Amino acid sequence: MILIVEDEAKLARVLVQYLNREGYETHWCERGDEARDWLTRHEPTLILLDLMLPGVDGLTLCRELRQRSPVPIIMTTARVEEIDRLLGLELGADDYIIKPYSPREVVARVKAVLRRASPPILAGRDELRCRGNRVSLGEQSVEVTAVEMRLLQCLIQRPGHIYSRDQLMDAIYPDRRLVSDRTIDSHVKNLRRKLQTLSPEREFIRSVYGAGYKYE
Repeated sequence: MILIVEDEAKLARVLVQYLNREGYETHWCERGDEARDWLTRHEPTLILLDLMLPGVDGLTLCRELRQRSPVPIIMTTARVEEIDRLLGLELGADDYIIKPYSPREVVARVKAVLRRASPPILAGRDELRCRGNRVSLGEQSVEVTAVEMRLLQCLIQRPGHIYSRDQLMDAIYPDRRLVSDRTIDSHVKNLRRKLQTLSPEREFIRSVYGAGYKYE
């Protein structure tokens, strides 16, 4: 989940569109105090944080977040003074983008920051590695969506453990939205198809009738 904190509605809608197209789940807050409240109940994977916000400004929100969370933060602003850039980074921002910017640049920066922030996950002797939005096995790799990555990371933590659909829903949808079992099944199907390109003879994710799914 990527949190967009931006008071320009038109710009925020464009960012949501571009990020969703890349497979990222998004949530938009128009005010700093609104984002502060939302963050008490949710844990995003990255925050796009505007500097000038109503309610609570971006620097204050960044400072508060850094006291309790390592979540990656990319600050965005139309203010180009060097002191602002330095102050933002010293407060713990991971990157800084000056407006006006291309939405494609923002997506590229998001991917780069997430690659740096996400440690690789190694699944035993399988040598299945997850980093950023890619899953690798040996020299082969495949790109997955943010939801598919959260699903795989949940399953891979406990090989052989059966996760119910409800447990998987909680793991891949931090905002606890209402989704059907069919939605989970669809994500699993898509993830299986992608993993098979890495090793066609293997079945990484197995269905357990009436119970859920497990990672083999």
